[in-house]
Amino acid sequence: MKFVDYAKIHVRAGDGGRGCVSFRREKYVPRGGPNGGDGGRGGNVIVRATNELHTLLDFRYKREYRAKRGAHGMGSNKNGKDGEDLIIPVPVGTVVKDAIANEVIADLDREGAECIVALGGKGGLGNAHFATATRQAPRFAQPGEPGEERFLILELKLLADVGLIGLPNAGKSTLISRVSASRPKIADYPFTTLSPNLGVVKVEEYKSFVMADIPGIIEGAHKGAGLGLQFLRHVERARVLLHLVDISEMVQTDPVEDLEKVNNEMVLYSKELSEKPLVVAGSKADMAGSGDRLRRLADYCHSKGLDFFVISSVTGLGIRELLSHLCLRLKAVMVSGFILPIALLNASHRL
Repeated sequence: MKFVDYAKIHVRAGDGGRGCVSFRREKYVPRGGPNGGDGGRGGNVIVRATNELHTLLDFRYKREYRAKRGAHGMGSNKNGKDGEDLIIPVPVGTVVKDAIANEVIADLDREGAECIVALGGKGGLGNAHFATATRQAPRFAQPGEPGEERFLILELKLLADVGLIGLPNAGKSTLISRVSASRPKIADYPFTTLSPNLGVVKVEEYKSFVMADIPGIIEGAHKGAGLGLQFLRHVERARVLLHLVDISEMVQTDPVEDLEKVNNEMVLYSKELSEKPLVVAGSKADMAGSGDRLRRLADYCHSKGLDFFVISSVTGLGIRELLSHLCLRLKAVMVSGFILPIALLNASHRL
């Protein structure tokens, strides 16, 4: 299934039904008077989150959504039936925005969360409402009001416990394929991952978390370089960030500069990202060679107070320790809604 995390659609609620102009006509009931019923309310357009969807792909093929109109009023004071609401299912984690005002309408971050994005028109009143002592036979009724319409932007932000970030070809896809059942495309060249991948990581019985493999973030991503804005959007949802840095001897760049490039892009994109708990892992340790890059990165992380691990997704080196530590960090984040100091965590897993 193709992963699509952005869509623009047009929605229109149902129009209200017309009020009825009618008079009571029965034998032996002279001057029965007006008895026109009211029109029904037009259907609302509702966007609802569901765990059964994982992409916005359907909205690539259907962009127009319209709720049903209300039925017209009838004689004998019979009101028209309300129009049926139109419910548009979207994946959990979808942000609904008004495309014209560019304002967030709702953030549907849990199963069953919903919002009314377009209100149905009010039904018109029948002529029975307009009878008075001086106007006993009104021959008019109200038309129904038109339903609201608007253009919407749907943005899907993955809900994950751990967001896997780093430069292209840092080993993110290999790691998530090692620790979960996710099977992303893996190759020895950059930009093999063009859309995020989710995987459930089971650490031990009754202890697991969701990891998101965010495609490589390059310099200038906060300005839209590459597919930067689309990728950074998903990082916002993660509770803890795991930053992979390639420490193999095949890479000629400075590992500290590689680390700072991605961190700077996140800070420039959103200040909130810079405040998320960060764990750094030197990847591809099986190809580290003399280890100069590893030592430089480790010294830098320790000087900044960052948790640092050395791993190899090929041999499994350091994987278990890293996953155990990520569980600790997640537990700390979720305790009373704030982050516990690093000193209170188990520091024995650090390098």
